[in-house]
Amino acid sequence: MRYGSVYLVVRDFDKSVSFYENLLDMKVSATNGKRFAMFHNEGLKLCLMNGYYDIQNREQVITKGEHWPMYDDLDKIADSENSRKVFINLGVEDLKAEYERIKQLGIAVELTPIRYINVFSPYWYFTFMDPDGNPIEITGGYTEG
Repeated sequence: MRYGSVYLVVRDFDKSVSFYENLLDMKVSATNGKRFAMFHNEGLKLCLMNGYYDIQNREQVITKGEHWPMYDDLDKIADSENSRKVFINLGVEDLKAEYERIKQLGIAVELTPIRYINVFSPYWYFTFMDPDGNPIEITGGYTEG
């Protein structure tokens, strides 16, 4: 088995594409129209699935097999409350510089200050939400002071 990608079902496709282009400081690597976008970043494929595309473009959707609402009703998934059980963790060399960059971009919702935790392995990090309430944790090199 090989790793494919992680994808997020999003409410506002264009807003999410713009958010992740700014966050990752890169353009989308590939798209399937306005249905799916992929960011290929050093082996990690983070993708965005437009939760409303299929229902708005039914004539383009061809399926075979049984319909499973819990997996297939992307519009309902996009509308559902985000439980925040999955964090997107990104690493940088200079955490303080990245924190300032994110603040300047103005894209972070619920941005925490830079914090420290040590449970078996110490690290510095900050956290914020994407437009759909997915938590993003950025870790990296940091010197106090």
